[in-house]
Amino acid sequence: CNSPNFCVTTKEHQEYWKSVKCKCQPVKLLFQIPSTRIEENQGSKYVMYKIVVIRSASYDNPETFIERRYSAFEKLHKNLLTEFEEELEDVIFPKKNLTGNFTTETIQGRQAAFECYLEALYSVKCVRHSVQFIDFFVMPKLKEAYSCLRGGKYDKALETFLQVVSLQEKVTQHSPALMVPSYSAILICHKGLDDIKSAYEYGEKALILLHYRTRHKYYIPLLETMVNLAYELKKEIVPLQEKLANRKAAERFHRSIPTLKELIVQEYIE
Repeated sequence: CNSPNFCVTTKEHQEYWKSVKCKCQPVKLLFQIPSTRIEENQGSKYVMYKIVVIRSASYDNPETFIERRYSAFEKLHKNLLTEFEEELEDVIFPKKNLTGNFTTETIQGRQAAFECYLEALYSVKCVRHSVQFIDFFVMPKLKEAYSCLRGGKYDKALETFLQVVSLQEKVTQHSPALMVPSYSAILICHKGLDDIKSAYEYGEKALILLHYRTRHKYYIPLLETMVNLAYELKKEIVPLQEKLANRKAAERFHRSIPTLKELIVQEYIE
């Protein structure tokens, strides 16, 4: 091995390739809108569409879904057009009616139309990989989770992260390292709740995704946290310490490195 940064065990190689195999064998996502409900809030009335996101050609459990209203779809479309107008010139967005928006016929028509719309977006590679597309599915819940974490409400934050993480894994399968902040945040929640074992497990998941991305801003803070967790759990810490020392030695310039929690609390700030 020419570089200590890339000296890894067979198990680590296996775990890494298992975690990113979707890059080599991409699994298509399907979108279904099986139901709706009419919501009335402070004098405003609107339809909420339940969107179920399914991995094709696989046993997909548990069911992952979100609810979005027409205005959320409309905002998504406008945001995408600012960057992908040419790519979306043939994509039809369901128009809003001046009247009759709450009739059964209109709502059922919109369900089918929004299913086709999401499938059309997903068929365009640059669109389905875009921040705008991913955020449509996960940003509201992630904002809520990070807000709870910043407020020290680790139990509520953990519950919310776990609600959204399986969906986030689906829409970021093209780039699994995008999951590192969420896994790290779940680590912080478990640690705050004194569940050191679960914290360590999520730290391992995050480190696997950074296997060949040792310059990632989360890499050193994550390693430092994992060394401390391993010590508490009486696990082998030398391999983690060696990776940490090697990465720090490879830094060309001395810089202040934030803690993992300091990084986490900066995510999804308004």
